[in-house]
Amino acid sequence: MTSFKDMEFTGLVPLKDHDPEMFDLIEQEKSRQWRSLELIASENFTSKAVMECLGSPLTNKYSEGLPHARYYGGNEVIDQVEELCQKRALAAYGLDPEKWGVNVQPYSGSPANFAVYTALLRPHDRIMGLDLPSGGHLTHGFYTYSKKEGTRKAVSATSVYFESLPYRVNPETGYIDYEQLDRDAGLFKPALIIAGGSAYPRDWDYAKFREIADANGALLMMDMAHISGLVATGEQKSPFEYCDVVTTTTHKSLRGPRAGMIFFRKDERGFENRINQAVFPALQGGPHEHQIAAVATQLKEVATPEFKVYSQQVKKNAKALADKLASLGYTIASGGTENHLVLWDLKPQNITGSKYEKACDAVCITLNKNCVPGDRSAVTPGGVRIGAPALTTRKMVESDFEQIAEFLHEVLQAALKIQEKSGPKIKDFAAALETDPELQSIKERVNKFATSFPMPGFDVETMKYQDPNGPPASS
Repeated sequence: MTSFKDMEFTGLVPLKDHDPEMFDLIEQEKSRQWRSLELIASENFTSKAVMECLGSPLTNKYSEGLPHARYYGGNEVIDQVEELCQKRALAAYGLDPEKWGVNVQPYSGSPANFAVYTALLRPHDRIMGLDLPSGGHLTHGFYTYSKKEGTRKAVSATSVYFESLPYRVNPETGYIDYEQLDRDAGLFKPALIIAGGSAYPRDWDYAKFREIADANGALLMMDMAHISGLVATGEQKSPFEYCDVVTTTTHKSLRGPRAGMIFFRKDERGFENRINQAVFPALQGGPHEHQIAAVATQLKEVATPEFKVYSQQVKKNAKALADKLASLGYTIASGGTENHLVLWDLKPQNITGSKYEKACDAVCITLNKNCVPGDRSAVTPGGVRIGAPALTTRKMVESDFEQIAEFLHEVLQAALKIQEKSGPKIKDFAAALETDPELQSIKERVNKFATSFPMPGFDVETMKYQDPNGPPASS
């Protein structure tokens, strides 16, 4: 029997040889990203430099605790990595390190939010966040009610451990109903009010939020996950003047890796120790230092003039898309957009967002079903959410987004024809998509259009699958 010492060392074998099956799946995903139109508002294409950090030996290291106060040894380099990320994070948003601190260890945005709640609230404290059907996020608190079962269900952990009362957008205008928020906060007396959402196409009135919070003795938090890149470049209002705590993801409009950050005021309330201890040891284990390094690397890019121009173009492209769809006779929630996303109300066309999402998938356009103003349930949303960050990263400009709007129009018209034949059931509708010749024609043109633009993060010429029409069926 071969001894362990004599066994072949496998730690330097590339993935292609070590695990051909996984290598092939990754190559298929590269192909999909390259030949598709990525319009999911929460997605983006990060850089090769960020990916190099994610695939670095930093993934090997345990580093529980904070820089210079770790529970393991061997963190002298890791401490420098994390401190560099903290420094760049504060600089990205123009924050005075004497007045603001930041924890860069959250694995993503949802853990970041829950760490804030754990740090600053007691179980069953009251919170108010934007309602999910109005464009809020699950971590801001959400309940559903089943008439059949006669029960209320807390959908997110936020609503399991805290009492949440949502505020909403005005169903006619699509803008946040600040009067409702003011009135309900006066009755509910929340301990925390949360600004921010995942599907709100307008900017935020932080001064109004602060006024309402102060009138009711509430803390004010902003979850700027979607617009963090736009905030960093001054293309959206800054929440830092008014808020006590600001959380964010790092991969959406910021264009970094998937991770999270928590910014907190440094004052007599002691947020720093409470939030740091909530992240670890209360909720997380060892921080993912390869992620933290990748965030730091992206924050260096965020500070460049080029990223400012990128953020400006994101807004221009979202507006161009919204304007083109409106010119084609479609209904855009709130009448347009001020940021990176567009909410398209499909109720006038009598098709659900779920069906339209599947029709877009059939032609290599990715977007997501989403509630629009007037919807009551997130299960059967009446529209779709469309975002500009990812394709702007691929160097697309206003005229390209107008062409995308034309593709979206063609897909909708084809989907309506299919729905007439398939009937109301989404299962029958989805089956009919697979053989529709009109959708196949649109798909070929989408693939040709998408592959004419550069692809960040990896070299197309070295991909296993370089056919714009995708990998062979047998792959």
